[in-house]
Amino acid sequence: MDHHVPAAVTGGLRRRGIDVLTASEDGASEWPDDRILHRALELERIVFTMDQDFLALAADCWRSGREFGGVVFAEQTGIEVGRAVTDLELIAHACTMEEMMNWIQYLPL
Repeated sequence: MDHHVPAAVTGGLRRRGIDVLTASEDGASEWPDDRILHRALELERIVFTMDQDFLALAADCWRSGREFGGVVFAEQTGIEVGRAVTDLELIAHACTMEEMMNWIQYLPL
């Protein structure tokens, strides 16, 4: 979870048994976005963010052939917490890391 994501989303996913790591828990809350995206790849995780800068960063990686672990993006005002939790849970259960590699997914689904 990027540091822009409300704690209610993280909590909702954890209550549903989804393994979530926040940037803060990883000591990365002050890191630049490119470092967080690279760290997610190292940890074989996707990044859920509400920060549009991640979209540009992921698109740049894609265009230049650099791998990234996948980005799921939602507008801060475009999705309710409950819908974000439901959609992210579906992605967590339905998609493998290999399927999410170098992928940008927009929410709501």
